[in-house]
Amino acid sequence: MMRVLLFGRLADVAGWRERVLDVPPVALSALRAELAREDSALGEALAGPGVQAAVDQVLVRGEAILDGASEVAFLPPMSGG
Repeated sequence: MMRVLLFGRLADVAGWRERVLDVPPVALSALRAELAREDSALGEALAGPGVQAAVDQVLVRGEAILDGASEVAFLPPMSGG
């Protein structure tokens, strides 16, 4: 089982903040593809510049294997001020 979390405008686009997957994908790219198949607007938002992913609360860049991961969070671009 894996929790998928969306923050900020990503949650607004999807209409949900948290989802549990009984059969998680094996890789981060597969998870993004699965979410995009279900909701094209969310897929576009996840592919946008500056969107980051954290696997079990560790930021990852590029591809990540999700075998054994219990949580994946997608974070929108951060702005500072």
